[in-house]
Amino acid sequence: MAEDAAQLAPLDPTLVARTLANPPFVQTDGVINIRCLDFPSAGRSHFRLAPHYVYRSAELSGITEQGKSQLRALNIKKVFDLRSDDEMKKWDSPLPSIEGIDVIRTPVFKKEDYSPEDIAKRYELYATGKNESFMQLYSQILESAGEAFGTILRHIRDNPSEPFIFHCTAGKDRTGVLAAIILRLADVDTENITADYALTRIGREPGREMILARLLKEPMFQNNNQAALNLLTCRADTMAAFLDHFDEKYGGVDQYCKDFLGLTQDDLYTIKNNLLVPIL
Repeated sequence: MAEDAAQLAPLDPTLVARTLANPPFVQTDGVINIRCLDFPSAGRSHFRLAPHYVYRSAELSGITEQGKSQLRALNIKKVFDLRSDDEMKKWDSPLPSIEGIDVIRTPVFKKEDYSPEDIAKRYELYATGKNESFMQLYSQILESAGEAFGTILRHIRDNPSEPFIFHCTAGKDRTGVLAAIILRLADVDTENITADYALTRIGREPGREMILARLLKEPMFQNNNQAALNLLTCRADTMAAFLDHFDEKYGGVDQYCKDFLGLTQDDLYTIKNNLLVPIL
């Protein structure tokens, strides 16, 4: 119980500032929870993820002109937005226009998946804060994201020299599931994948009040602040449970990519090679 309470409490601002000032986090004004995926490959010794190639974040709708310049300085060429159209409209968080960078709509959930009834059901699961509920939610993401995730993995296949960033709203669930898939393709070990997921606890902290304010506008959270806080949890053990669930239900990353994203074994071979570089 004490561990659960610690997950929900505000973090020490000094710890947050110190952590966000250092890799894997990068500074982009107006954007929270932005970091580079940078880990060694456990399956291919002396290889690691290509540095400064794959980035993840929360929504970019609030990015400032300074933030746009910082994205360009990272040499990012494409932004893949996993949010739905209704979601952007609801929170008045439109796509940004960033000179020199393509912003591409890749919604995980289509309009028909974003009805008030469907949203309420998802929120009910999130509000429990339990791993079993997150497994149901993450299965929904996996089974709805074929086109979106396929587009992004084909970018890796076809454009290994064009760094990119992908994001949802808070950069936790849809973003976290896709990050886990990419890291699995790079054969990054479970410890590092779960650590990356848990970093959102710190990365999201500067937007904590804004995210809670949005949630508390939802009827089911208006008189249940605890349920809203539960939605924010991002424990390493949740991602560990997801990876087990992913292997058991979907047959692992290669099989999932073939069954749901329409990728071939040759595609996967190229994607894996493009993700990795030798450790010099």
